[in-house]
Amino acid sequence: MKLQGTLIIPDSKLAEYLLVPRPEDDKSKFLAQVGFTLDSPDQLKQAILSLVKTYDAISDRSNRYGTYYLVEGVLLGPNGNLEVVTVWIERNLDGVFQFVTLKPKR
Repeated sequence: MKLQGTLIIPDSKLAEYLLVPRPEDDKSKFLAQVGFTLDSPDQLKQAILSLVKTYDAISDRSNRYGTYYLVEGVLLGPNGNLEVVTVWIERNLDGVFQFVTLKPKR
């Protein structure tokens, strides 16, 4: 199934987490390989939205906050492509799909 309805990617998730070098669980170097940088978080946001419109979501698990979905596919970067897994939650509160994180596909 494709994620449909309202999709939210918090700007802080990109500009304060994924694109920022971190001592643990650093994803900024992974994303920088294909040209995603802190200077242009909107490029990453658009690439993630394009990915979830292209690939199917698979239900992963549920908790009191909602149901989590995984969307695996190719993230199209400015300078290349990456195989990734994105994690989303369909919030019980309002049915909105919110981006949780992105990680390299293993």
